Amino acid sequence: MKTTTIEIPGPLIVQPKLFHDNRGHFAQIFAAKDYARQGIEVSFVQDNYSVSLKEGTVRGMHYQLVPCAQSKLIHVVAGAVWNVIVDLRQGSQWFGKWWGIELSAENHTQLFLPEGFANGFCALTGNAAVCYKVDRYYSPEHERGFRWNDQSIGIDWPVKEPILSERDRSAPLFEEAEHNFSMVSP
Repeated sequence: MKTTTIEIPGPLIVQPKLFHDNRGHFAQIFAAKDYARQGIEVSFVQDNYSVSLKEGTVRGMHYQLVPCAQSKLIHVVAGAVWNVIVDLRQGSQWFGKWWGIELSAENHTQLFLPEGFANGFCALTGNAAVCYKVDRYYSPEHERGFRWNDQSIGIDWPVKEPILSERDRSAPLFEEAEHNFSMVSP
């Protein structure tokens, strides 16, 4: 596999190696020893699976507070999404800045996201299926988020009229949202 850094320190783009033959292809999606060699040394404890039935569905921006903050390894197994992250680490020169990437079943790209980032995505296709591993269990009392279209962040979403949950529609603005991350989380 190949990893690539992005301009924001911490997250990594992961490109698993594909093995092709006349039947299709095979890829090893996760092997702890291989990821550790690339600097991704987390113990994943839970796999999550999300399907967005319609193009234009937006989910985000979500995260969990310390001490239940989660690192994530995200990939798409059907369709395509525009995946967006926002740096929530106090003291980071990138605090409050966003970055996005297309993840799809076709490009096989994965995104490793350490704790300290909000995550969200927009379905670029119907039946977009996203899988992600996390290193801490879901904790409803630590779950937080902020509004997907907060003007202070200025995310360039590829949708004009998104399909949203009530939770995402009524999420607080970024400056009102609780976050407790620093450049080096405890």
